[in-house]
Amino acid sequence: MVKPKKIILVSAKYHPVHNKLLKICEKLAEERGLEFEFKDEDYVFLTDHGVKDDFGFAGIPQVFIEYDNGEVKPVLWEIPFDEKLKPDENKMRELIVAGLEI
Repeated sequence: MVKPKKIILVSAKYHPVHNKLLKICEKLAEERGLEFEFKDEDYVFLTDHGVKDDFGFAGIPQVFIEYDNGEVKPVLWEIPFDEKLKPDENKMRELIVAGLEI
């Protein structure tokens, strides 16, 4: 059975939810004993592994899980919003955790 090895955040430091996602990813990695890697605007990585729109463009931020077999899967590629249209940190965390528990 494959096991998660690393959480990877591809973002940009200027993105409005960057700091929130960074904290969530770092905390989850620490809690689960996983590696964490931040890739600053790494569009080559996004092209290879990310979720793309209808025009083939992979937006940021995206969160990935790297498994011990080398496979990399996206787990968060659209920011969820709450009923007040604010980024929903709890839902972000839930989506990442769901990817860790596969």
